[in-house]
Amino acid sequence: MKVKFYHNSAGKRPVLDEINELDNQDQAKIIGCFENIQQLGFHSPRVEFRQIEGKLWEIKIRAHTGGYRFFYVSISKQTLVLLHMLNKKTQKTPPKDKKVAMTRLKEVIENEADYIG
Repeated sequence: MKVKFYHNSAGKRPVLDEINELDNQDQAKIIGCFENIQQLGFHSPRVEFRQIEGKLWEIKIRAHTGGYRFFYVSISKQTLVLLHMLNKKTQKTPPKDKKVAMTRLKEVIENEADYIG
């Protein structure tokens, strides 16, 4: 399974940029989890997958400084596109974060060919 990052029309990858700003321990944990997902798919240890709404899904990863949530869309059986990331501090997902993820999801679906391959 491939894990890819959403990119905007200017080529920026906001989720990757946010990961790069984290402390080294959290970066290592998150990158390790994504490597496991690429190798083991949905059977990866230390991560939880949950459907949010329609094609919008969430990956939960617990790291040194807290719990991280990654919204994603599956554009094929073998490709996940990470849309948005947040350090979740409450049970309920903030509406603004869900809105960002849904907007990016629509962009990815419209430009699906950019992410396959």
